[in-house]
Amino acid sequence: MQVLTEKVRLEHEAARLFMRLYQRRFGVSMRHIWHNEPAKPDVSCYLEQQRLDLEIAHLYGSEAEAMLLLGRELSPQTREALAALHQVPVQERMLAALDRLIRQKTHKSYDSERVWLVIRNTHPVWHPDQLQPFRQNIRLPAAQPFDQIWLVADYRGEHGIAAVYPPELT
Repeated sequence: MQVLTEKVRLEHEAARLFMRLYQRRFGVSMRHIWHNEPAKPDVSCYLEQQRLDLEIAHLYGSEAEAMLLLGRELSPQTREALAALHQVPVQERMLAALDRLIRQKTHKSYDSERVWLVIRNTHPVWHPDQLQPFRQNIRLPAAQPFDQIWLVADYRGEHGIAAVYPPELT
């Protein structure tokens, strides 16, 4: 049950952070969040007067990096996996992790009329400026459930948000 509680807490933190950053950037009201059942996106809120559902994801990179960033105990195999990651350029790892995460989420279906995917970058060395040259390489399936996809640039939101999809949101 602790893992579920941690998951819900992280989703709420990410949703609140995104809502605050979105309001600041666009000068619109986003308010009142609540958690949903599994068939619906993670969190619902109001954008101005319209309901908006948010599917929340955290970008860790790999399972080994997630364990490290979440403060889990690391096995020798996990330590080996982390060491091997240092052989791959940072931008390639970021793009691969982001692409993998988006593909996983786009194959889900949601009981929602309007859903955005919000990805919170938790990786301490990845930044949105590293993503910009690779944005055109992110390929979404033709049939996917998201009206928009946003990246919260860093764990605390100090670098704002970046639009991932559609491209005209930049």
